[in-house]
Amino acid sequence: MKHKRFILSLAAVSVLTVSARPVMSPLFTDNMVIQQQTDAPIWGQAKAGKTVTVTASWDGKTVSTTSDAQGKWRTTLKTPAAGGPYTITISDGQKLVLNNVMVGEVWLCSGQSNMEMPIDGWTRVYNYEEEKAEANQYPNIRLLQVKQRVATQPSDNLEVAEDGWQVCSAQSVKEFSATGYFFGRDLHKYRNVPIGLINSSWGGTYIEPWTSSDYLSTHPDMKEATNLVNSIPSDAAEREAYYAKKLGEWQEKETAYDPGYKDGKALWAAPDFDDSSWKTITLPKEWSDMGLGNYDGAMWYRHEIDIPSDMAGKDLLLSLGQVDDIDYTYFNGEMVGKIFEFGRDRNYIIPARLVKKGRNVIAVRVVDNVGGGGIYSDASKLAIGTFKKPAKGKSTPTMVKTISLANEWRYKVTTPYSKMPPIPNQRPNEPNQVTVLYNAMIHPMVGFAIRGAIWYQGCNNEHKGYQYRELLPLLIRDWRNKWGYDFPFYIVQLANFRQLQTEPGDDEWAEVREAQAMASQHVENSGMACLIDIGDARDIHPRNKQEVGRRLALVARAKTYGEQQLEYSGPVYRDYRIEGEKIRIYFDHAEGLHPSEGSEVKGFAIAGSDHKWHWAEARIDGNSVVVTSPDVKHPVAVRYAWHVNPICNLQNGAGLPAVPFRTDDWPGLSINNHRAN
Repeated sequence: MKHKRFILSLAAVSVLTVSARPVMSPLFTDNMVIQQQTDAPIWGQAKAGKTVTVTASWDGKTVSTTSDAQGKWRTTLKTPAAGGPYTITISDGQKLVLNNVMVGEVWLCSGQSNMEMPIDGWTRVYNYEEEKAEANQYPNIRLLQVKQRVATQPSDNLEVAEDGWQVCSAQSVKEFSATGYFFGRDLHKYRNVPIGLINSSWGGTYIEPWTSSDYLSTHPDMKEATNLVNSIPSDAAEREAYYAKKLGEWQEKETAYDPGYKDGKALWAAPDFDDSSWKTITLPKEWSDMGLGNYDGAMWYRHEIDIPSDMAGKDLLLSLGQVDDIDYTYFNGEMVGKIFEFGRDRNYIIPARLVKKGRNVIAVRVVDNVGGGGIYSDASKLAIGTFKKPAKGKSTPTMVKTISLANEWRYKVTTPYSKMPPIPNQRPNEPNQVTVLYNAMIHPMVGFAIRGAIWYQGCNNEHKGYQYRELLPLLIRDWRNKWGYDFPFYIVQLANFRQLQTEPGDDEWAEVREAQAMASQHVENSGMACLIDIGDARDIHPRNKQEVGRRLALVARAKTYGEQQLEYSGPVYRDYRIEGEKIRIYFDHAEGLHPSEGSEVKGFAIAGSDHKWHWAEARIDGNSVVVTSPDVKHPVAVRYAWHVNPICNLQNGAGLPAVPFRTDDWPGLSINNHRAN
């Protein structure tokens, strides 16, 4: 998240206060919500061997325990039905009082950027100003933001923002998870109990980092990667050297796959290289907007600039903005910079000796390993020019005289990422190493009493849908095992995104959605919110998070809280029957089937034994749909909404969309992709 917050760390505080009053895990602060009607664990730090007492004001009872040799202690509180505010008093001879404590329902919110996406921060939801203002009406919703951190080994030290739990308000909700908040708000409205929301999420992350080593290592695709992370040195200096060595080895290997290099020399960066056969593009522009679809891999850019005499022979500042993900940047054939991280502005100093009057050549090789790629920051960030030293407190020099680079460049696509050796993710603060987010952002919370978890992740695993069938249930079992009970786990299925579907066929996003649906249907005490109708073709972060939260809350209200008459799901495929030239599809949650718009049902495709897909006519017949096509006389299979951004409109009487499905089990695009991150 793009903001600065005060950090409370159990480890840091305990060092300073071992002789003072007890120190609590940051899960236990003023304004917290503790799970109702359970034996809720509570823990902290005191002097070794100290007797620690804990007294809750809801019943006045005191429990006591003794801290161990390291000063750690842990006990439980028997909590009443929802209510408050209360106090919790902890004493080891000196008292610490937690004030304004509510007893209610606690939910853990986790995943990647669509869970991280705030009400009003690095992006915004619909009606964000009104939503922030309304948040002041819900002081019994409480928010806890886990700080984004990595750890190569399980850590007990949780780092949180804003000194712990915050009362819901326009200010506190501003940069909190929008999905989590709207989910919690609906539960609060309909259940009339205090709600505690813990947001532990990180944009652009795979599922593997959120899973513990002991569970992830049981998967054959992940054993080597988990062993590698477990072998990383714990000493900071040794770890830095280890990271540098691994990246250097990878760079040597991966450039050998690129025709722009020969014997380690960047031939395509040379000023005299003939790039006249290359295509042209005006930057900035994302690869998906260049007609490259979902391409991940390497691409070269070249651009000629005319340096005036008053810039020649001077140090210049080259700005490319953010590059997704990795860049090797050259000026007149010499490398002037490289960064192996997405999200950092590229500002490189060009030494005066390279800067000539007249023609000069900038060459940039970009490598993207997942998601959107390219040079696509704001056009104002693409420039070269003279500069003055950074102002006090600043890290970037200030441009004085500039030449815009937001114009025509030549480019050439080279090596797909699938043909490269995988980039080693063993880098400082790299969240996409296996297990490291579990270690730093989940493990320190294990045991804290929660009602359940909501999960919004999958975009990063788009090329590994078949593997995700195994990894998602593995993560669910992992977390439940660590907590010691099978809490509800509710999944957000990926929304529609990218170019609208034109023809039926195979699709990788559809395979991830299928894996998510399989987990929700086959893993006990699980469920799913389908978003196939509320995505945004141009934005991977749909702004209608209100509806995401509402649909998740419908699942929780029905399945966790027992609102039996509440419809919580759109139509879900159950079975099919071939009827001559037709196939009849049977659904659960199918009362009131109808198209959401128009008079015709859209989104169905049908195929015969030749595995060739054709758009189909679909007719609603009660709680079933009859599918047929004049092009398929002997049908054997049907698919619905099987695309990253499908044309589809089937819903039930509750207005909830039909979940994408297929009746076949033919091998998909990702069936052989087993590579770990």
